Amino acid sequence: MLYLYVTRHGETEWNVQKRMQGHLDSNLTAEGLLHAELLGKRLASVEFEAVISSPSVRTMQTSEKIIGDRTLPLKKDERLKEIHLATWEGKTHDEIKAMAPNDFDNFWNNPLEFRNDPGESFYDVKSRVETVIKDIEKTYQSGNVLVVSHAVVIKTLLMICKNNTLDTLWDPPFINGTSLSIIKIQNGKMDLILEGDTSHKDEVLGHAD
Repeated sequence: MLYLYVTRHGETEWNVQKRMQGHLDSNLTAEGLLHAELLGKRLASVEFEAVISSPSVRTMQTSEKIIGDRTLPLKKDERLKEIHLATWEGKTHDEIKAMAPNDFDNFWNNPLEFRNDPGESFYDVKSRVETVIKDIEKTYQSGNVLVVSHAVVIKTLLMICKNNTLDTLWDPPFINGTSLSIIKIQNGKMDLILEGDTSHKDEVLGHAD
């Protein structure tokens, strides 16, 4: 039996500025780094076979903070990168709305119709997510694997896990920075155990017991 512990990178400078990142990058904020450390503490007792991360700077920074002093294999996989958004990358939401209002609306409200050539569609992301999960399952038939990725990739993975279609992609919950989802995989069947949980952040808010 294989368990995937899936998390999104911590808050970044561009997240704060409401800029689309895609394949471009920005560094984690102090808060993003802290939340990744707190997730690392939460997962300290979990024995991981490996950590598999998107190669983006923000996900690698998050992975390293979660791993901390542990000796764990940290592997990069291009298929875990965020959706490629072409000319949108680095621009704010308001700038994108002004330049491509229909496409921006489709991105959030009609994923089936979203296109942004030469970037990716949600269908493209779904295809690469399916292949990377199959490969992880072949490599690690049992144990725990930590997967560090991005909002669209994780939402796509959870959608696949639920046997839902792309039109439901943005159904709640939203995947916040360092939120934790856990998926059990057995004989090719995926079961969602936990989705988008951020209880480790309570320590920052002074709510920890």
